[in-house]
Amino acid sequence: MCHAVPARVVEVLDADNARIEIGGVRRVVSTALVGSLAVGDFVVVHVGFALGRLDAAEAEATLALLASEARR
Repeated sequence: MCHAVPARVVEVLDADNARIEIGGVRRVVSTALVGSLAVGDFVVVHVGFALGRLDAAEAEATLALLASEARR
């Protein structure tokens, strides 16, 4: 099973890469599939690639759900 998770963009590195944060962990991912981004945008990330954009409310709700499931 594959999972893609919401992540917040914390730094735009160049036209095709950004630094994202998921649960306090920061990684560089390819943004070639989603186009230009800005700091604070949310994207869905899977294996180092941003696959699409999310609005902030949807991203926060999904992250909260994942966190509550992790505490079970």
